[in-house]
Amino acid sequence: MPELTVRHESWPLAKAFAISRGAKTTAETVVATLAGDGAIGRGECVPYSRYGESVADAVAALQALAPALAADRMDRPTLQKVLPAGAARNALDCALWDFEAKRSGVPAWRLAGLEEPNVVTTAYTLGLDTPEAMGRAARAEWRRPLIKLKLAGDGDLDRVAAVRRNAPTARLIVDANEGWTPGQVEPFSIALAHLGVEMIEQPLPAGSDAVLSEIAHPVPFCADESCHDRASLEALAGRYDVVNIKLDKTGGLTEALELRRAAEAMGLRVMVGCMVATSLAMAPAMLLAQGADVVDLDGPLLLARDRENGLVFDAGTVSPPVSALWG
Repeated sequence: MPELTVRHESWPLAKAFAISRGAKTTAETVVATLAGDGAIGRGECVPYSRYGESVADAVAALQALAPALAADRMDRPTLQKVLPAGAARNALDCALWDFEAKRSGVPAWRLAGLEEPNVVTTAYTLGLDTPEAMGRAARAEWRRPLIKLKLAGDGDLDRVAAVRRNAPTARLIVDANEGWTPGQVEPFSIALAHLGVEMIEQPLPAGSDAVLSEIAHPVPFCADESCHDRASLEALAGRYDVVNIKLDKTGGLTEALELRRAAEAMGLRVMVGCMVATSLAMAPAMLLAQGADVVDLDGPLLLARDRENGLVFDAGTVSPPVSALWG
């Protein structure tokens, strides 16, 4: 019969981070904490206005479940029915995984029926900027094995070319965040292939991406805003080659694991991504990231500081969480 507390936290970024929809200087997170039976479990989420979410709404949705949790009437399967996929459910779902692990003494990866997690290579993201500024940023990070670029449309080929010149050995992936027009997709894909780009995330707005099934693209397309949970998958067939699974979209690790299985059964490759947040938000995604085609869990690297017992990042890799953090 755990007691639930919900807290809004604001984490300063190391520098302003821009994508096609705008820039931000802080990561606004919501943390759900469950305490009882001598155990404490936590989960973190990032409500995203693009999906109609707000910090206030997430806090309210979680606090409304406190009585059911206290009465021992809320477990992970029930939670999937009570809250829709999204940030609020993610925080509580991950807190329930952590609470069960702490109370039982069995690590979350074992509870999930998975192999023990190992170190994985993660992308490092360069925010949207001028070609010159992104080139300078790439020069500072050129040793990283995988770099992700935020793009927006006009000027993108110059941005990628500048990064490629300054990080000649890095693997490159790009994320348009729904910022391209249909007429840009094919010529950009052809040009980016020549620049060694390996993947293009969400070139067109979700809901307006059916045309992707008709566009030649030597670089694979990855669905981000178009892919939330398993209910999203049917519409992706023929349009995308990869799906970006984020816990804040799936509503937690429980649905994320099922989404990965379903996506792979359809022949889709898997990327595991994140919002800008602390290591507490990344930790459960480390279970999902094992064996994924692309991992992008660099959120804490964009913060001015991370929380205590944070994930260890080293030379483009990230290690699994210690139990003091999660799981």
